[in-house]
Amino acid sequence: MLIRRHLLQLAGFGGLSLPWPLVWAGSQLEEPLMDSVRTALSAAVSNQAPPVPDFGSTEAKLSYLRWLGAMSEKLRSKKPDWSARRDFLQTVWYESRRAGLEPALVLGLIQVESGFRKFAVSVAGARGYMQVMPFWMRLIGDGDEGRLFHLQTNLRFGCVILRHYLDTERGDLFLALGRYNGSRGKDPYPKAVLAAKRQWDHTDKTPPANSAVSQRADRPG
Repeated sequence: MLIRRHLLQLAGFGGLSLPWPLVWAGSQLEEPLMDSVRTALSAAVSNQAPPVPDFGSTEAKLSYLRWLGAMSEKLRSKKPDWSARRDFLQTVWYESRRAGLEPALVLGLIQVESGFRKFAVSVAGARGYMQVMPFWMRLIGDGDEGRLFHLQTNLRFGCVILRHYLDTERGDLFLALGRYNGSRGKDPYPKAVLAAKRQWDHTDKTPPANSAVSQRADRPG
């Protein structure tokens, strides 16, 4: 059954026009996890080292800096402060690549899920940039739901959860995105995320390891 997706309440924006469409509320479904899966996911989110990029070559560093500059310009209207924008993008880059995801995919998902609002809360109770449901803190975290408003914690959980769904769906991005939103097999949400992703694609990026997934947005519901 398709879970009805509600629009986030855009508190604080009043009647201002926004540069991107209204966002969808996230609502991952709580499902039983095998002990081995729970242990692996817990380990994946436990390391809280600062998200400092590590480059193997000068060209890799320059590629990252070009990506950072391009993404910074696109994000300026949502995050005017350079320092906050840089920290956000650095964390997106670090956590997405750590999970074997494209940064553009994660940025597209954030755009659709929260509109880049750090303290977004959906009517389903999902929190933060990637609209992570609080039950994940109980399943694989330390139980402190308030930490989902912390930048790195939210992106770490969101990326690990999406990676888990991709693995569960054997690399099918269409189905994995549906699981992330609680609407597996339906078209609107995956199509919205993949459309948003195209706005963040960067031709100079280096594909992350283990990121071979199928983008089947035209798959019938």
